[in-house]
Amino acid sequence: MTDKSNIKSYDKPAGGWGALRSVTKFWIGSEKPIKNLRAMLKMNHHKGFDCPGCAWGESPESGMVKFCENGAKAVNWESTGHYVGPDFFAKHSVSALKRHTDYWLESQGRLTHPMQYNPATDHYESVSWEDAFKLVATHLTQLESPHQANFYTSGRASNEAAYLYQLFVRAYGTNNFPDCSNMCHEASGLGMTPTIGVGKGTVVFDDFAKADAIFVIGQNPGTNHPRMLEPLREAVRRGAQVVCFNPLKERGLERFQNPQHPTEMLSNGSEPTNTAYFSPALGGDMAVMRGIAKWLLTWEREAQQNNQPAIFDHEFLQRHTQGVDDYLAAVDATEWEQIEQQSGLSRDEIRHAAAMYCKAERVIMCWAMGITQHHHSVATVKEIVHVQLLRGNVGKPGAGLSPVRGHSNVQGDRTVGINEDPSEAFLNAMEERFSFTAPRKKGNNTIQAIQAMEQDKAKVFIGLGGNFAQATPDTPRTQEALAKCDLTVQISTKLNRSHLITGKAALILPCLGRTEVDMQASGQQGITVEDTFSMVHISHGQLPPSSPLLRSEPAIIAGMAKATLGDYPVNWDELIADYDRIRDLIADTIPGFADFNRKLQHPGGFHLGNAAAQRNWLTPSSKAQFESIKLPDSLLNADIVARGEKPDLILQTLRSHDQYNTTIYGMNDRYRSVFGTRHVLFVNAKDIERLGFKDGDKVDITSLWKDGKKRQVTQFMLVAYDTPMGQAAAYYPETNPLVPLESYGEGTFTPTSKFIAITLAKSAPDNRIEVAAV
Repeated sequence: MTDKSNIKSYDKPAGGWGALRSVTKFWIGSEKPIKNLRAMLKMNHHKGFDCPGCAWGESPESGMVKFCENGAKAVNWESTGHYVGPDFFAKHSVSALKRHTDYWLESQGRLTHPMQYNPATDHYESVSWEDAFKLVATHLTQLESPHQANFYTSGRASNEAAYLYQLFVRAYGTNNFPDCSNMCHEASGLGMTPTIGVGKGTVVFDDFAKADAIFVIGQNPGTNHPRMLEPLREAVRRGAQVVCFNPLKERGLERFQNPQHPTEMLSNGSEPTNTAYFSPALGGDMAVMRGIAKWLLTWEREAQQNNQPAIFDHEFLQRHTQGVDDYLAAVDATEWEQIEQQSGLSRDEIRHAAAMYCKAERVIMCWAMGITQHHHSVATVKEIVHVQLLRGNVGKPGAGLSPVRGHSNVQGDRTVGINEDPSEAFLNAMEERFSFTAPRKKGNNTIQAIQAMEQDKAKVFIGLGGNFAQATPDTPRTQEALAKCDLTVQISTKLNRSHLITGKAALILPCLGRTEVDMQASGQQGITVEDTFSMVHISHGQLPPSSPLLRSEPAIIAGMAKATLGDYPVNWDELIADYDRIRDLIADTIPGFADFNRKLQHPGGFHLGNAAAQRNWLTPSSKAQFESIKLPDSLLNADIVARGEKPDLILQTLRSHDQYNTTIYGMNDRYRSVFGTRHVLFVNAKDIERLGFKDGDKVDITSLWKDGKKRQVTQFMLVAYDTPMGQAAAYYPETNPLVPLESYGEGTFTPTSKFIAITLAKSAPDNRIEVAAV
């Protein structure tokens, strides 16, 4: 049972001995310690394998150990001595498995056999690969329209798998590509593309060592991108400013102890990872950026009056931008009262941040889902770009824009064609190379895919990795929608909740993990991924497959494609025999990949290039574009306010430290002093008192939304935490049921998981017994 004993003070820095103990625990617990240690020492090395965790880049000059705590967790979690095969499924019905926690499900081990669901017995049963592919083909070919199928992609999939997937699906006849990127960084691309012409970050890894200031906005690198902590610490050490904006005081943005520095470890020392830390209100980052711009404008006018050096980079603005005057007029018209109210920061606090920005010649601004999962996220990204443009901080060494993507190849999947709304140029290239007519109708994104299944407009769901049933918002609705399908197919490494939310027919197709050797007809194969800096790396698995029946993701996709389309529009078997042939097709059709196979021979991979980084603006005006956007009138949903409902708090969902996306590695979150549980709600101590509760009380959480439907999760323990008044935080996927399906970003369909209006009520006594992992 959850109680206050689960909260134990942890005052150590990020990394350090805590990270070493955690790595050791997962390493030994994998039951393959020697093999896994050898593999980890080859992680992120040339001729080794790319980390299956986050998308943070790597310096080619770094030492022998190139993995972080969470990368080690990912490897040992994937390469485990536990297995889930036919005997396991014969023992456990699907209904029985549903009663277990997500942690328990994944901890059972690696999937070993293709399995088909038998609704008569409520058990999965072994099926041959050929029969599995035939079942997929039968369902796809019997649909009235290709648009009745949805093809989901997780960011774990390689470039080769993703490219084959989109080729198969477009040759089949649809652009229905719901993707994990719909739920995370969609706003980054949609905010950057109209302003600078490119939807990716403009910096590379080496720029962090040249920056005079690094702004980290709505991001928690200590858990989500731990290898980022070292460049932040090094920046502080050499005198650069590291300015953090986060409602929660996150340990990784405070202090870091490098586990790879023996002297530091033996002395138990650590160093700061910031020079200033601000805690804005949830959703208040656009107002913060507007406030910084307003201070810059004030100082620019004072400089002009006093014949002092300009604050703005006028040469850059005149030569490279358009619309700055209208933008500055919008800044001028924004009242400080509105900026302070929305940002949650005072005018003096914003002045402090603006001064640090102004004194730096080279500034990098980084952000993650704390920015992108709000209703006004696109506008917020544009405002970040605007502030950078005012001082020419795009397109010069040590400066630029860095949306830090999450999963290891979520950016690469987009690059090679996983997109429900592809460009005309991309479709034309596909048609020219493969001699078929590509579908032009815009496909379903993640939200639209759920709605289509819910409305019986989609009959087949195929998931290339991930855990769709848990990763998506409005969990009961999503799961009910999946269950209405005629066929659900999950391509996976480990058991998860999505396997238990079956359509009328269901398949589990087990695939190789990133760590495992992929042998095909021409020999061992490598796959490629693109990191957050647009560097493309080749990855070669190092460990024997967990089962002789596992197939690679490209091979599974080719098997489905051949069963459905025959040898159209390519010979699928030939492509799988040698992945170089897949990469040749990518080189033929995707800009930046010319001489793909040759470039991969270079240690560290190669950079795809970025036009904006070269100050080549791919916008209609051929210039970087300012937009005169107003701040939102209110951050609260207008329909909620109109009905008179008043939330107790605003909630953001987030990861624990023993978690990656929906994968739960353990039940601890040591940086937030939580151990052995995940059902906690972090709230300011004054809010707990204001609402009539006590620290440690159990509460039921209900979200407010205009449709009036009841969305609730129960038995969450209140934990007093250093967060602004009126704010709260809790872990996903447990709180995903609170996120309304129709609550998404303006201009995007990204769920507003960082801004959920909630009310609290004291929980009834809980007599349930929590299920622990075996």
